[in-house]
Amino acid sequence: MLGTVPGAGVDLSCRIEGRGHAVVVVHDVGSSMADSAQLAAPLAKSCRIVTYDRRGYGESGAPEPYAATTAAEQGEDLGALVHATGADEPLAIGVGFGALAVLDRLTREPGQLGAAILVDPPAYAFVPEATTALSERLAALESAVEDAGAPAGVAQWLGPDTPPQRLERARQDQRAVFADVAGLASLDVGRAGLKAIGVPVTIVTGPASRPEDVAAADALAALIPGCGRRTDGDVAAGALPLVT
Repeated sequence: MLGTVPGAGVDLSCRIEGRGHAVVVVHDVGSSMADSAQLAAPLAKSCRIVTYDRRGYGESGAPEPYAATTAAEQGEDLGALVHATGADEPLAIGVGFGALAVLDRLTREPGQLGAAILVDPPAYAFVPEATTALSERLAALESAVEDAGAPAGVAQWLGPDTPPQRLERARQDQRAVFADVAGLASLDVGRAGLKAIGVPVTIVTGPASRPEDVAAADALAALIPGCGRRTDGDVAAGALPLVT
């Protein structure tokens, strides 16, 4: 089923497929629910998969003007989507910036999510050395925009290995991409909040993960009680124990 549901002040385009335990996937910067569906495909036979385009992406709405977002704002959208779709204590899979939205829900609304998978979470506040890497990426993005315009900035941020279809979608949604980038440092979660998380969490990185994302994943895993940690990039393997 493809349709729209109310987010936190905007309408969100979403797709619901399958039956069983609810799994909600929250996509990364410059991504979409098409990528989320592909990620969740191994779970689709036994789970109810809920994917959606975050605000500003695809057919989902965004405020005017829309120049920046926050992890809390994205978390509010996620919470509204969970309520609107009737997903009872779902497993939430957050990728990149989407992982920050999931972290917001885990700490701000305990009990709303039943479990979580965090993929390459850019929680750089817990990794001081990540500041330099992020500053370098932002400088390269700004340089690309100055030299060749916003579409070039989007390509610079996503990197040369980005599939052409995803890159084209991201260029069409460039306003949302830049709003996400502006909100990367907005996660308002302290160590005490992480230590209070009371549901199963697994954090996943892989061979292609950026070093700063691996460091952030390790830092989070050390703070979240009972947190699982996978370094093979296998999201489905991390998810299956949480939905059975």
